[in-house]
Amino acid sequence: MIRELGDILVSGGAITDSQLREAMAFQRTGGFDLVEALRKLNLADEETIARAVAKQQGMPYVDLAKAKIRPAIIERVPPEFATEQGLVPLMEKGGRLIVAIDDPFKRILADQLQFMIGCDVACALATPSALANALARYYGVTGEDDVAARMGAQAGDRDDAPIIRLVTNMFQQAIEVRASDIHVEPGHGRVRIRYRVDGILRDVAEHPEHLAAPLMSRLKIMAKMDIAEKRKPQDGRIGMRIKGRDIDVRASILPSNHGETMVMRLLDRSASLMSLRDLGFGPEEYEWFQRIIKRPTGVCLVTGPTGSGKTTTLYAALQELNRPDIKIITAEDPVEYHITGINQVQVNNKVGLTFARILKAMLRCAPNIILVGEIRDLETAEIAIQAALTGHLVFSTLHTNDAPSALTRLVDLGVKPFLVSAAVQAIVAQRLVRRLCPECREEYEPGEAEVRSLGLDPSVASGRSFYRARGCRVCEGNGYRGRVALYEHLEMDNTLRDMTFRGESLESIRATATSMGSLRLLIDDGARKVIEGTTTVIEVLRVTRATV
Repeated sequence: MIRELGDILVSGGAITDSQLREAMAFQRTGGFDLVEALRKLNLADEETIARAVAKQQGMPYVDLAKAKIRPAIIERVPPEFATEQGLVPLMEKGGRLIVAIDDPFKRILADQLQFMIGCDVACALATPSALANALARYYGVTGEDDVAARMGAQAGDRDDAPIIRLVTNMFQQAIEVRASDIHVEPGHGRVRIRYRVDGILRDVAEHPEHLAAPLMSRLKIMAKMDIAEKRKPQDGRIGMRIKGRDIDVRASILPSNHGETMVMRLLDRSASLMSLRDLGFGPEEYEWFQRIIKRPTGVCLVTGPTGSGKTTTLYAALQELNRPDIKIITAEDPVEYHITGINQVQVNNKVGLTFARILKAMLRCAPNIILVGEIRDLETAEIAIQAALTGHLVFSTLHTNDAPSALTRLVDLGVKPFLVSAAVQAIVAQRLVRRLCPECREEYEPGEAEVRSLGLDPSVASGRSFYRARGCRVCEGNGYRGRVALYEHLEMDNTLRDMTFRGESLESIRATATSMGSLRLLIDDGARKVIEGTTTVIEVLRVTRATV
């Protein structure tokens, strides 16, 4: 693709073969794309490059400096959308609205705009400077004020510096769309802002390259990081109050070849904790989990990847058990929700307050129930298991793919197999899938392949209807709103304890547990939720299998 763009420029006489080789060498050493390399070396002007890119991408080119756009056309696109996404409407042709963009990757905006205005949308390419001038001419915003306006700055914020308004409104917008993460990613001549909503990343804005440094500095200051350090990863915390809601932000910076990239995880402390009934447990699973968490001793593990809702499940379990006659102590990193009646301890590695050290100390405080935020090493695992074997109920999390893998993971950490087999009572693995929007979900009759992909017999699903996503204004055209958990659970019995003690393979343990009915698989819970109309086949397969 890059060479093809170079060929277009060479064949058009814009640059020579030697200049192309120089630009491609500079591109490789500097980590740029070819367009950026040509601009930095001043080998071709902005218009020439834009015309070549348009030809390469099969797009029309428009000279916005000469274009005269009627007010009625400008009014077709909401001003906040045009300034936020960086596009300008040009004309209507054949019932289709033509909009100018300065990057071929922005063509994805056409679908979003089409949904908003109810009209077919096509894109034409313009130079970045011409587009910026057009935005200033038709929408009256420029420079950093333009960027702040794109992120929804209010009139009352005008006393703040533009970069402060930009950051403030970035957080406000993220909270409004229910984002769990904000990703700030510089590179390729731009700063891309993405939000993770219902587990899926979406582009929300692109800012000029020159804003990368002040934007990152502002975020570092808020997170109490070293603004002079740009070579090492850093972690920090930001506490803020947005529209009456207390928001806790965990920030992580990673140096990349295009500059520092930051991920901020948002936690709304004012949001109420979910109960076990709201999490997604079916009636049978709910009764099973209730029985497990009310045992007096043992280890109950919740497993899954980062962001799969493990901590939420454990908090829900603690709420069920939180009574005046029971002492509960937790060791967490970080303490995400503050629960009345529970003693919560924050891990602080800087002063040596690790999970293992907190566990040793809390055992002297005579707790009935212990929660360890995560078992990361042998010392923590051994202390947690010893606590379970000496009369405590211990909850914790592990990062494994499924429930049976937690047994072998503990052994891999160095825990003796006989301790694992004696202490572990039950393991829950979970994943999050998007919940269908109840306002617009669409009923349909599934094909045989879809039914079999869920592990169901077609005769069982005969006459049943499934639901799929459609999209409406309530769910912003996605067809989904919110998430629900899929659960896999494994209960230890004498046979599985004996196999774990003997160190048998994971495959053998999984096969035995399945045949005995001790293991309920993720795909089974997913099939149940598809039949209930809670989610879709595509969502279940996304988190359980790679293909149909």
